[in-house]
Amino acid sequence: METERLVRELTEARGPSGYETEARETIRRLLSPFAHEVRVDAMGNFIAIRRGGDAGQGGASGAPHPGSPPRPLLMIAAHMDEIALMVTQVEKGFLRFAEVGGFDPRVLVGQEVVVHARRELCGVVVSVPPHFTDVADREKPFPLDKLFIDAGLPEDELASLVQVGDLVTMRARWTPLAGGYAACKAMDDRAGVAAMVLCMEELARSRHEWDVCAVATVQEEVTMAGASTGAWGIEPTAAIAVDVTFGLQAGVSPAEGVKMDGGPGVALGPNFHPAVVERLLAAARAREIPHQLEAIAGRSGTDAWAIQVSRSGVPCGLLGIPLRSMHTTVETVSLRDVERTARLLAGFAGGLDPAFARSLVQPDVLGGAAAPGGA
Repeated sequence: METERLVRELTEARGPSGYETEARETIRRLLSPFAHEVRVDAMGNFIAIRRGGDAGQGGASGAPHPGSPPRPLLMIAAHMDEIALMVTQVEKGFLRFAEVGGFDPRVLVGQEVVVHARRELCGVVVSVPPHFTDVADREKPFPLDKLFIDAGLPEDELASLVQVGDLVTMRARWTPLAGGYAACKAMDDRAGVAAMVLCMEELARSRHEWDVCAVATVQEEVTMAGASTGAWGIEPTAAIAVDVTFGLQAGVSPAEGVKMDGGPGVALGPNFHPAVVERLLAAARAREIPHQLEAIAGRSGTDAWAIQVSRSGVPCGLLGIPLRSMHTTVETVSLRDVERTARLLAGFAGGLDPAFARSLVQPDVLGGAAAPGGA
């Protein structure tokens, strides 16, 4: 599958947190050919399962032989939701709004938007002209209560079409950049979803021992509820979350981000099981995939945070695709980093065996205590 076309199709689909239907149907079409089983759970997560062992090589269903023990299950999670806006008030021919997720408010003024009302309306985000703004406030970012959407309609007509709670999405366009880079809305985390699709495509051409469950999760930007409930229902043996991370750019220090076009960041910290991290690094070395280490000393703020504490605990890892201009309409990635992340995911998943599953839960042979590193 051609990476640029895949990432473009995913980012241009619309899917605000809690309203991911359009994005989910796009993902269903792209991911289903590589799965033995697909379903949508009650929360709205899209789940695609590829069976391992002999089942992965034959039969349309990939179902294991009757009476055979269950195979270990790897969950790969990438969130499909995107940040957006929501109408809070229709006021004198203009629309007031709140954020769904969390935009950088400094970039909202002047943005083109689509209001999903009784019919779709094009609009622009505007504020009071600087000529009517206090001198002391002209250099400050506009607070949200000073911004509104202008759809160009008379007051009565606007009020007949738009109601409180209508969603507003960004009308951002795919922008190819030099050097294999690209910018668009929703790279966070459709770039991760793209890597997951490419991983499943590669696994469909090979034999792997574990079952692999690719999950496009909902609502990561607001609650991480999709990852939490999805992991509860799937009961994975281990999990890898794929998200974006801060790429180096002007104003971001090396201590705060990772190099663009340097491969995915492999996260280390209490959110991540040491054995999973080591196996990710071994897979990267074996395939000679460029990668970076990213220290996250506490809460990761990703689906891995919610998955780790599902049920009695899930050993987790996290891969971060370097991204510039996070939570704007011009989120920027290197397409090579998307491909490297997919290759690392496939190498990790393809190299898992039953012994690794046992190593995650077996006691330490030296003293009978739990092995170093929790779930």
